[in-house]
Amino acid sequence: MHEARFWEKAEGGKVRCGLCRFRCLIAEGQRGVCGVRENRGGTLYTLVYGKSVAENSDPIEKKPLYHLLPGSLSFSVATVGCNYRCLHCQNYEISQWPHHRTEIPGRELSPEQIVRRAQAAGCRSIAYTYTEPTIFMEYAYDTAVLANKAGLKNVFVSNGYTTPEALEAVAPYLDGANIDLKGFSEKFYREIAGATLQGVLDTLRDYRRLGIWLEVTTLVIPGHNDSDADLQGIARFIADELGDRVPWHVTAFYPTWRLTDAPPTPVAALHRAIRHGQEAGLKYVYAGNIPGAGGEDTLCPACGETVIARSGFRVRSVHLDGGRCASCGGMIDGVWE
Repeated sequence: MHEARFWEKAEGGKVRCGLCRFRCLIAEGQRGVCGVRENRGGTLYTLVYGKSVAENSDPIEKKPLYHLLPGSLSFSVATVGCNYRCLHCQNYEISQWPHHRTEIPGRELSPEQIVRRAQAAGCRSIAYTYTEPTIFMEYAYDTAVLANKAGLKNVFVSNGYTTPEALEAVAPYLDGANIDLKGFSEKFYREIAGATLQGVLDTLRDYRRLGIWLEVTTLVIPGHNDSDADLQGIARFIADELGDRVPWHVTAFYPTWRLTDAPPTPVAALHRAIRHGQEAGLKYVYAGNIPGAGGEDTLCPACGETVIARSGFRVRSVHLDGGRCASCGGMIDGVWE
């Protein structure tokens, strides 16, 4: 048992959680929408602190983060639970676990142990990923503080539903994030993810305001979020409100879990999304999840030369000099040191 942060007492023994934008009002003995924060005796507890269900050394490109220490390894950790109900979740076995079972699984793994394992594996960062890092914020925060002291970077791979106060608390230790912008309509978010578009847009603005390196991912799902209006809307939002140098990853969908009636994403849809991104003025737009489809390399916005060549999650070559294009000296945005 570990007392949670970001909550306050409410009437009748209830508590109000302030960790994610659902801001759950939780009665005695009940849990929030994430399934891992419980009101016991008028105190909110996190049930997943120190209980890891996944640890791996991944290429940072798998997050995907293309502009943060390219070619390096990131020690990736997760607990069970998520505040979303995405019909197409590829990690539903662990993200949705608390909604189908009462016990909370996990191997005891302290923040200190995570940092030591990351260092032993030669990782340059720790990624809080696979499920939703917001719902294990206390665990992630304590780990991030130690990782920062040890010279490791910290990155979130998130659905973008963190409250401003929680994000502001972890921001001094958070070096980068990849946030899903899953669609561009309230209908899509309500029916596919069980959340709101506006909450995600506001969280993205908070990331930008706090100066955290930001990359955005959209999984392009045929018949759900692949219209020109959706893709153009996402591209314009990134360019106009987050900045034209925020990388946008458009990735291919494959039928999974409860969303098996939609077909896999055709290559043409990803190329169409890339075109919309470029027309909106975005400097870095990438295609993913379809090997050989193109759109994986980083090109210098100034001269067009390839500065980082990739094949899947593997970096084939880097032509950077202190974060600048080795050919023309143009600045390439990212976290390089």
